[in-house]
Amino acid sequence: MAQQLDLQEQEQIDALKAFWAKYGNLIMWTVTLVLAVFAAWTWWQKMERDKAAVASTMYGEMQTAAAAGDAKRAGQILGDMKSKAAKTTYTQLGGLLAAKTQADKGDTADATANLQWVAENGNDENAAVAHLRLAGLLADARKYDDALKELALVKPASFAALVADRRGDIELARGQKDAAVKAYKVAYDGLPETLQYRLLVQAKLTALGAAPAASAASGAAQ
Repeated sequence: MAQQLDLQEQEQIDALKAFWAKYGNLIMWTVTLVLAVFAAWTWWQKMERDKAAVASTMYGEMQTAAAAGDAKRAGQILGDMKSKAAKTTYTQLGGLLAAKTQADKGDTADATANLQWVAENGNDENAAVAHLRLAGLLADARKYDDALKELALVKPASFAALVADRRGDIELARGQKDAAVKAYKVAYDGLPETLQYRLLVQAKLTALGAAPAASAASGAAQ
């Protein structure tokens, strides 16, 4: 009986040896690859955390420069953010803030360039803000068709009312009153009643003789 067990054990050992001889290298390479991927993922996460920390600090510096109206310093900080942590959300926000500071100082060229960078590299929400602001700068330069094209690039549905409001501004600036009223009505209907911004859109409609309340009353009478 003992001899039979020894034979069975030997057969199992031989089978294991044969299996390992055939698949051992593959198993070792697979395990090594998994460990390497895990190590790389851990390292990447650490690098991303470090970059986010650096970008957060630099964004704080950006806010200080913006509050002081220092457009030149804001641009310098953004350049550092792009070189050290280009893919972080802080850098996207930094691009928007630097552009606002530059535009306020009349530096529309740099403001436009930074907004375009955010539009191309930011997440959907930040890119949407960039397109809206670009549309505003283009409208100020009387490039109305280009401004409307920027609005068409806004993706998130949550920005639809803001896009409509900006479209109304552009249409009004180029003398298209009816198109402006139509856009403002879309904006008004799309904004929550509790949002103060809605009152601004209502004021625009009222100034154009199309106050929402008056329109509703007219519709009810008919």
